[in-house]
Amino acid sequence: MPSAEPGTPLWRHVAAVLAGAGCHLVTGVPSDEPALLDAALTVPGLKGVPVRDQRAGACLAAGHALVSGSPAVLATNSGPSLPNAMAGLLEAASLHAPVVVVTTRIPRSGLGRGGFQQVDQRALCAAVAKWHVLAEQVDQLDWALRQAVHRAVNGAPGVVVVEIAEEVLQGEPPPETAPLAETAAQGPVRRLRSAPAADDLGRAAEVMAEATAPVIIAGGGAKASGAGAPLRALAETWGAAVFATAAGRAVLDEDHPRYCGLAGLYAGAPAAALLDDADVILALGTRLEETVRTGWTLSRQRLIHVDIDPDAFGLAVRPEIALAGDAALTARLLAAALRPNPSPAWSERIAAVRAQPVPEGSLAASTLRAVAARFGRDLVLVQENGLHDMWSYHFPLLSLSERAKVVAPGEQTMMGFGVAASLGAALAQPSLPTVVICGDGAMTMSMNALPVATELGRGIVFVVFDNGGFGWPRHVRALAGSDTRLTRFPGGEPPYEAVVRALGGWTARCHTAGDLGPALEEAAKHAANGTLALVAVPVSDTDIPPGVLRVYGGAPEPHDKADDHDT
Repeated sequence: MPSAEPGTPLWRHVAAVLAGAGCHLVTGVPSDEPALLDAALTVPGLKGVPVRDQRAGACLAAGHALVSGSPAVLATNSGPSLPNAMAGLLEAASLHAPVVVVTTRIPRSGLGRGGFQQVDQRALCAAVAKWHVLAEQVDQLDWALRQAVHRAVNGAPGVVVVEIAEEVLQGEPPPETAPLAETAAQGPVRRLRSAPAADDLGRAAEVMAEATAPVIIAGGGAKASGAGAPLRALAETWGAAVFATAAGRAVLDEDHPRYCGLAGLYAGAPAAALLDDADVILALGTRLEETVRTGWTLSRQRLIHVDIDPDAFGLAVRPEIALAGDAALTARLLAAALRPNPSPAWSERIAAVRAQPVPEGSLAASTLRAVAARFGRDLVLVQENGLHDMWSYHFPLLSLSERAKVVAPGEQTMMGFGVAASLGAALAQPSLPTVVICGDGAMTMSMNALPVATELGRGIVFVVFDNGGFGWPRHVRALAGSDTRLTRFPGGEPPYEAVVRALGGWTARCHTAGDLGPALEEAAKHAANGTLALVAVPVSDTDIPPGVLRVYGGAPEPHDKADDHDT
């Protein structure tokens, strides 16, 4: 008969320490023997979520961490388990999501001797983990676990790895009373905050006071620090235009009169011109990655860069002034140091950018208008980064409140990340509807996450822009006049629709703008009842967001070489 308490005493101890440190979710594929995932079922406040695939589990953990603000745990083992999770962990690292990986190591006797499923996990994780620790003795265990959570949430948040040797797993757990009592007394790991030095703040305030065309770019660090109110006060006092990165969306209410949309690749021509004409830019909690800088110059403006991690400074662009500190604290101090003096001319330009009409004739744009009309501004929005779903980044099709939660890929733009991450996002914020905007390629790649959503009773609405294949590679190839045939899927019913229906979900296809409202209404009803709902929208290769057109040019007709037959 199954044990009333899943997991060994040692694994239950590990789960208790992680819960005491502030973790609320453990996910992964069940092991041969009951382990951490099983033990999570026994610990109050800790949820164990089994998945079908470690890759999806890593995405789920990242989505949960980004929405909840708490570290999530991915349980793996030595062998193919951890390598299979690497794509999701790579994206989690790119997004600075606090994810704690707890994995195992084979017995010492098998190291270097062909031991079953031996993997050099430290070397494997070097590309994604900010810290790796090996616990080879039981008295290291509590320290290693708590230190891992501390490092996951502090500094630049990110992925950490705790590797537990088999010898520890076969031994007795630490005494129940002392270590757990000490952990309970310490409480959850706190996110540490610091402010920049006073003289650095003074220099920054002097430069900002001279600005007549100021811009703030708010990133994921601003959102993680809860910088919404200080950012709003700073923007109003300074008279700045506010742009966000994809990870920084919803840190400021997007209906605010100073908000101008996303910077870089996702900005339309008027917004890009505003960025180019800025004289002082305050980068708040963003590393100014390539996507943020795409399509505009960042050389003529005076740059003040705020980040909790000094490694961010000069990484992409060298700032005139670097302010090492928490984004929320720093924004509050800068707002207090400035006298209100907004430029009327700059305010008029900001208003003109906000008043720019959305291009007509796009079914993708009409779809997002319909999503906004049905789900409003308070939702969990999960985005992918394919050719057509990049419309979801285009201001002002989807205007989000500060209550909204957003999960979007980072600079790695792993295909299928959002589809799997939506499970963690929905678990972290069950009071809001979860809507995923993705392409058919991303949906197909992460279909193995869908059964888990059904088992958890999480009603998620998937809006799938179906261009019959891999849209972005096809667009790039078409621009170069290259063969696009391999970027196309065979005809017939897409497999993702059959999968959703097989799981008891509901699907619809919308070929016109008039189909969208009724379909989304029906989808919302099914999702509210805890079932999956999917609305597919066939889109043309020429239905491309303005930001992409601005940076990469038009959408020529696809050119297929070797026209004698199709693949």
